[in-house]
Amino acid sequence: MRIKLTVSGIVQGVGFRPFIYRVAVKHGLAGYVQNRGDAGVEVLLEGDQASIEGFMAALADEKPPLARIDQIKRTELAGPNQYSAFTIIKSSEEAEQSGSVIPPDIAICNPCLAELRDPQNPRFDYFFITCTDCGPRFTTIERLPYDRENTTMCEFPLCGLCQKEYADPANRRFHAQTVACPTCGPKAYLTDNKGEPVQAADPVRAAGKLLSEGKILAIKGYGGLHIAASTTLEAPLLRLRKTKHRREKPFAVMVKSLEAAAGFCEINAKEREMLSSPQRPIVTLNKSASYNLSELIAPGLHNVGVMLPYTAMHYMLFDEVADKSFVMTSANPASEPIVKDNDAAIDVLGGTVDYFLFHNRRIAHRCDDSVMRAHGVHPVFLRRSRGFAPAPIKLKSQAKHCVVAYGGELNDTSTVLCGNRAFISQHIGDVENLETESFLKEATGHLQHLTNTHPEVVACDLHPKFNTTRLAKEVSEAQGLPLVQVQHHHAHSAALMAEHGLDDIAAVACDGYGYGIDGEAWGGEILYCTDDSAEFRRLGHLEPHLLIGGDLASRYPIRMAAAMLCKAGADIAHWLKQNISVLSYGETEAEIILNQLKKGIGGPQTTSCGRVLDAVSALLGVCTVRSYEGEPAMKLESVAFRGRDVLRLKPHIYGDVLSTSNLLWMLYEDHGKHSVADLAYSAHVYLAKGLAALAIEQAQKQGTKNVGFTGGAACNQILAATIRGAVEAADLRFYVHEQVPAGDGGVSFGQAIVASKTEF
Repeated sequence: MRIKLTVSGIVQGVGFRPFIYRVAVKHGLAGYVQNRGDAGVEVLLEGDQASIEGFMAALADEKPPLARIDQIKRTELAGPNQYSAFTIIKSSEEAEQSGSVIPPDIAICNPCLAELRDPQNPRFDYFFITCTDCGPRFTTIERLPYDRENTTMCEFPLCGLCQKEYADPANRRFHAQTVACPTCGPKAYLTDNKGEPVQAADPVRAAGKLLSEGKILAIKGYGGLHIAASTTLEAPLLRLRKTKHRREKPFAVMVKSLEAAAGFCEINAKEREMLSSPQRPIVTLNKSASYNLSELIAPGLHNVGVMLPYTAMHYMLFDEVADKSFVMTSANPASEPIVKDNDAAIDVLGGTVDYFLFHNRRIAHRCDDSVMRAHGVHPVFLRRSRGFAPAPIKLKSQAKHCVVAYGGELNDTSTVLCGNRAFISQHIGDVENLETESFLKEATGHLQHLTNTHPEVVACDLHPKFNTTRLAKEVSEAQGLPLVQVQHHHAHSAALMAEHGLDDIAAVACDGYGYGIDGEAWGGEILYCTDDSAEFRRLGHLEPHLLIGGDLASRYPIRMAAAMLCKAGADIAHWLKQNISVLSYGETEAEIILNQLKKGIGGPQTTSCGRVLDAVSALLGVCTVRSYEGEPAMKLESVAFRGRDVLRLKPHIYGDVLSTSNLLWMLYEDHGKHSVADLAYSAHVYLAKGLAALAIEQAQKQGTKNVGFTGGAACNQILAATIRGAVEAADLRFYVHEQVPAGDGGVSFGQAIVASKTEF
């Protein structure tokens, strides 16, 4: 009997061919296995039927831990057997739209970690130790198929030891493309901030000592550089904030172990699972009563982003120091991509750091850390990147069109959708300059190459002035492809519906901003979407308010608070002048704002939930000037975690609109009568209960049992938990994102879903 299998999924770079080889030999089969040029694997089997069926059972039940089989195409072949043994043969360039993809970068595995610590092992203390089950993948690949000569490891010819293990079917480095050792592999080295070599017998541990002494270092990892510093010394953190122009934005922290993290954070079972997973994301953890790190790490927040080491180099940093944690934040200039190349790092970061810890393996593609948060037992992505990208999201049905989608403007990703799989790029960032736009183009092109896809439709945001909109139009015109522009909150809602395979949904879509179909600034919406249509219906929203000064209102939320209080009928002249210190132009600016409010001019109308939270934050004195995206709302949530619902406000709903001006009025009236924490919590509860009431009513009218919460505000634990409680009490099903970011990192996925349903 002869059969040919074409296997698609994540089957290159995960030890899949060695696994196939061992199983085939075990069952006495002849034939071959080879990588294909579309990231799939081809297997030819010759033997009796019982042996082949035994092989197929093992293929399903015993595959390598990082492998993912999405589809197996089985073809029976005629003719006599042609092979006497089973072998791994040279990879094929043959390719089709198979839906396969190279796996994400994965943290060092326990066997490699044990070898790292074993003085008798040839890879003892080797910073780049990897095997078929761990190490970089996506960031090394330059072209398909996934063979060493097609990766950045091609510059390191194998020594005798590594070649022997690479060729040994019994060894776990059998056909491991990143196999290396101190003799033949990449080398680590230390330099000063001008790139001049610093002599060190052990550069990695020397770097750890420098961090402990208060120096700032840039450290090269798998997908780019981190800037590292002490978590307890004030001087380097103050200097880092000054040189990075990062006044308040939180830094991520790398901890030596789970036990070390438990020394300053609260960690539940789900968070432990996320932290120690092979993906090793940054997980935002609540600070505990014993929090003893510098307040400069996450100022004004109740939580801090924490990750465990994910490379041998990271583990070695902690070996000879008392420190149990280091700041480990992305090394990138403001609004630009993470730095990945050694020469560029010296040019860009030399004025920020004291030393560089480099290695000499090129990074083919930059990939920032993933960031997650646990909402009870549900994981929530704040950023989906290293460890997850470009693994696909599997859809319940085949798409009508192959789509490339370019996302929005902030926290951007791109998506390639083909068949029943959507491939989301690594985190791109804010597409506001040439550097990030170039990264977006490069990452999207690489994703199309890796998936061997040829888009038939281009998708983007509805906003006419986004750089991503312009880019999508250029691609559409250059390739003669139709362009679909998708309303921002429709994209959020479609992403949530597709992620859970729902037929329809009444979605609460809340964030800071999205260009509405009426040209206004949306951000607090109740939308109804169905799986069989590219259309949506807007069934409710938050009360619209004047976004006075446009974008200035998001940077200075005191403006938003003034507009909302004025609409509620408050005499705000005295209050506004009390807050003159936060206005750039003092009394003159206050007079202009008052005059604009009196005339009802000065900006568009907005229904944004984010702007309401900003206004509450400013009114309560929590955050009056925004220094990073989402700061007022994030700090408000942190304050609210210590509060309770003292106001017990009943949501004021007029038709399909939830009033929010009355909320600001009540907070204004009660400010001073209750604690800021209690008022902050009461504001959250009012918004959540009001949005839930609107969504429940509309779900019942539309005849759906599905209610979801999406958009950046869905990352807020208080809002999500309160809406969930109300929805489930109404005997409806509640959905939040678990596989893609709730915020703008998931917009490209939603755009691709909508575009794939569009009729042409």
